[in-house]
Amino acid sequence: MQNSYRQLIKQHWSIVIIFVLTPILLCAVLPILPTHDDWAGTTKPDFNPFFIKEHFFFYGYHWRPFDTWIGYIVGRNPQTLWPTFNHVLVVIGHLFCSLAVYRLLTMLDFKQSAKNISTLCFFLSPATMATVSAIDSQNQVYALTCGIIAFLLYCKLKKGKYIVWISLVFLATLFKENGLMWAWICPILAYGFGLIETKTLKRDLLVGTAIMAAYALAILLLPKDITIHPEYVPEEFKIVKNVVKFFFTSFITVDYIYLLHQPSRNLLLAAISFLLTAPFLYFVFLRNIKKFSNKKMVCTFVCLLIAVAPHLGTVFSMMHTYAGLAMIAVFMAFSISRVDHLKPVAFAFVLWIIAAILIDIHLIDASVKSGLVGKNMAKDAIQKTGEPVDSVYVIIIEDDYPKLSSFCVIPNEAFGWGLAAQYETNYQWPEVIEDTTIERSADAFRIAKELGLETLNKQQHDCVWIVDHEHIDVIKR
Repeated sequence: MQNSYRQLIKQHWSIVIIFVLTPILLCAVLPILPTHDDWAGTTKPDFNPFFIKEHFFFYGYHWRPFDTWIGYIVGRNPQTLWPTFNHVLVVIGHLFCSLAVYRLLTMLDFKQSAKNISTLCFFLSPATMATVSAIDSQNQVYALTCGIIAFLLYCKLKKGKYIVWISLVFLATLFKENGLMWAWICPILAYGFGLIETKTLKRDLLVGTAIMAAYALAILLLPKDITIHPEYVPEEFKIVKNVVKFFFTSFITVDYIYLLHQPSRNLLLAAISFLLTAPFLYFVFLRNIKKFSNKKMVCTFVCLLIAVAPHLGTVFSMMHTYAGLAMIAVFMAFSISRVDHLKPVAFAFVLWIIAAILIDIHLIDASVKSGLVGKNMAKDAIQKTGEPVDSVYVIIIEDDYPKLSSFCVIPNEAFGWGLAAQYETNYQWPEVIEDTTIERSADAFRIAKELGLETLNKQQHDCVWIVDHEHIDVIKR
């Protein structure tokens, strides 16, 4: 019996390590508090008794019913459940997704060593941290998980194949819109690895297109009030910029904060992190690059582009890299499976793991600090206000502090434009928060104060909070 357990651990060592690391990862991200989009999304506490009518079917430019359910659940007890419940969902989802990636690589018949290395890379990659450390990213995690499961069952089932495939693609899409891309990814990836024939590929691409058309029709028929955010309008320059960002975050492992965030920039440490990871990335992606010029890898590359296409054409941040990482794992497993001498790769892999863990710790720590900035600002605003008020007008002096994804957040966004104060009072007060932003200038504070006094004189609000970077001034009647 012991020998069988040892053999099992030896064969699937990456899964064992992932199960060991998952609770550690969860404990690391639990202190991360809401910032930026967390205050604006539907996974924040929702106290609306008609939330199903107003949010469940369609909200703004999204149809993500599972997000609204999470908002309703955490709204029952915000101080206890939010954002802890969200973090638990994300980390457990990342665990499930890693297991799905391992099963995907098994389905595609890669060597055991390649499957283990690639799966652990997926789990620990700094490219996943913008998703794993975020509060509202469970949609990204579960959309990918459902997409991979859809592919596995698409390839495995004979009876009921299409019903299961279509159902899982729709389920992935209800988590996040990019899940719909698996309507095309499944047949293309299966064809690339010889799991279906050309005739089946053509037929199933038509089925996949029909799935997309059905989703589009459902969007048109559902009750909605569509709001198109300016950032979601495709532009040529933005698409090119997004493509560069995607390939940088997907294929290069480096400490993004030390490299890209100007106030935190430390090029020496950034270079060290890159030098530690570069040998492994060289062995996997650059050495004998001609090996990728075959049907399997061409189809995988097409699937990679399809997976991230919705983000490349609209908004792309580090969080959105997650959508394509399963295909990156396929590239990695394919390359490692063709290595004759594994020892150099194994040594480079160990260096990569050390660097990746150190980068992950740094990214998570930065996220924790960003959240604490918002919390401290909320406490400061509450203390200076003194007593509960019903209505607050927040005047934000434009901040030129550089931002980096959800790791390094602009203070007023960490403050949630005032919404963090509601959270600190357990949503007891203020009941109403309105905000405006004024241009930064030498006279900005004077202008903000005059605007605040004018608002109070008109009795439009009970109190005014002027936000200048992390500093808050309070004006009361």
